[in-house]
Parts: sequence; C-alpha cells; structure tokens
Amino acid sequence: MLNALTVTDRLDRYIARNVLAAIVVVQFVLLGLDITIAYIDDLGDVQAGYSALDALLYLLMRTPWRFYQYAPVAVLIGALIGLGSMASSNELTVMRAAGRSLARIVWSVMKPVLLVVVVVLLVAEYVSPRTEQFAEAWRLEKLQGEGAMLTSRSGWQVEDDSVYRFGAIRADNVVLDLTRYRFDDERLVEATYARRANWNDGAWQLEDVATTRIFDDHTESEQVDTQRWETDFTPLQLERLLRSVESQAPSELWAYARFLEDQGLQADQPLLYFWQKLLMPLTMGSLVLIAASFVFGPLRTVAAGTRVFYGVVTGLVFKYVQDLLAPASTLFGFSPVWAVLVPTLACVVVGVYFLRRNG
Repeated sequence: MLNALTVTDRLDRYIARNVLAAIVVVQFVLLGLDITIAYIDDLGDVQAGYSALDALLYLLMRTPWRFYQYAPVAVLIGALIGLGSMASSNELTVMRAAGRSLARIVWSVMKPVLLVVVVVLLVAEYVSPRTEQFAEAWRLEKLQGEGAMLTSRSGWQVEDDSVYRFGAIRADNVVLDLTRYRFDDERLVEATYARRANWNDGAWQLEDVATTRIFDDHTESEQVDTQRWETDFTPLQLERLLRSVESQAPSELWAYARFLEDQGLQADQPLLYFWQKLLMPLTMGSLVLIAASFVFGPLRTVAAGTRVFYGVVTGLVFKYVQDLLAPASTLFGFSPVWAVLVPTLACVVVGVYFLRRNG
C-alpha cells in the first residue's frame, strides 16, 4: 500500500513538474515578445529627459501587470505543451494502461495551476497596482519634469447637485483643470473652472478660479485667486477615478464600484474587472480542462505544433468573447459577472464533454 501511494505521489509530482515548467517557459516567452514589441513602439517617445534605457526600465516596471495579463494564456498553452510532450512520448498511454484514471491525470495538472493562481492573485492585489502607478508617474515625470501628473487620463464624477470634470491628478495630490457644473432641478445654474486644486491639511484649495452664475435673464462672472472647495472627494478617490480601471487591485475595484453606486452611477466597468480577477481560479481551471480535452480528445493524433496553434486560437477567442460580453452587459442590463462566467462555463462544458467522451 505504501509503495502504491509512493508511486502515485511520484506520478503526480512528475506531471505537475512537467506542466509547471512548460507554463513558466511559455510565460517568459510571451513576456519577452510583448516587452520587445512594446519597447520598439516606446522608442518613439525617447527625448532629452527620457532615454532608451528609461523606456526599457519603464517596461520592466510594468512586468507584473503583463504577467497577470498573460497568465491565462500561459496556463492554457503550458498545459497543452506539458501534456502534449508526455503524450508524444507515450508516457500518458503508459499511465492510463497502468490504471491511472483520466480524472486523476487532470487533477495532477490542476495542482501546479493552483500555485500559479495564488501567485497571480497576489500580484493582482498587492504588486501590479503599485508598480503600474509608480511606473506611470515615473515615466510622466521623466517626460514632463518634477511634479508630473500621476495620470494623463481625464474623468467625470457626480456629487450631490454638481457634475465635475477633472483633467488630471499629479503625484503630489494636485488636481489640474477642474470644472464644476452645478444644477438646480436639471437646470444649469453655475459653472466653475479652477486651474488647479491643492490638498492641504485634509481640505482642498482651488487656485485661479473663474465662476459664471446663470440666471433666467442674465449671467454674472467672478474671478478669485483662491477658494475653498467643499467636497467629500479625497485624493485617493480621485486617483482611482483617473487611473486605468484594469490596473486596479480587486479590493480597489470593489470599493470604487460601491462608491459609484452610492452616487447613483453605473459601476459595470469596475465590477467587470473585479469579477475577472476574483474568478481567475475558475477561468484558469476551465482553460486546463480545454487543454486536457485537446490532448485526450479530438486533437490527440495531431502534431504538437497544431495543438499549440489551436490553443492560442482558443485563448484569443476566450478573451474576445469576454471583451464582447463586457459592453453587452451594459447594453442588455445583465450582471457583469455573467460576462466573465459565460465563456468560462462554456470552456468547462466543452472540456468535460470531450474528456468524458474519451475517458
């Protein structure tokens, strides 16, 4: 009994080691290709304060985010290559002949994927949001000098009876190009523009403020050097608003979605990325089932290169379906979680069908 358990454990470790090694190699290849292409493209921004070495450093800072983005595809292709190499050398055939079930082989493949999932979730929550924010601020500071913008994206927000447009927020908590439109029963009654807003001692101070008040028969204009801005917005909330949603941590996305809903606004986009990151384990598990079904199912007799090609196509189709369902959730009013679950469950159904058919 002890020997049988030892052999079983060794086979589990052997399968897991082959698959994990293939996943790591594929991830490095994908990252290398992506960084090379992005580096060539980024060379167009090289100037006096931003050298070719700076461009390379910027891309290397963003490696955690790229690692997260390519992890599902790396798992799919790595599982295909790992299982495919063992199938080509008839190792899987010997295992099956020795009584090892197909379900046990698939479970052996899932074990290293669970390790990858843990690493990916930790990167998504604690690493990539910080490195993305730092890399963006560092690059903009190189291009624009000290006090550069934390983000170059503008954004809109609603608070009580006012609608705000923010141009950008700098790394030193200075908001640039702030415009406020105040309404009374859906009628515009006041428009205010401030060149910048500074965060000092827990409060905002507007600078170079121009205000236009709109009445039924006339308008009044006023300009002041400084003015206190009474608002509940904090630098952290504005930074989340202006920062790319896809680069935020799951906890940040959930907090941002709750904030938007409290303001009576749609939170479909942050919720979509939240569910994508939270359901990453299920997504990767479904792709492993697809990979196993390719090796044991209809593609078991084709060349390894052909299986990898079909794996790449499947990964791209999976991504594009999720991307198409994202706006569809807003258009048709269904929960963003289904935009993530539908392609994932489809992969599970197809994978289980072919595995049961050939098991």
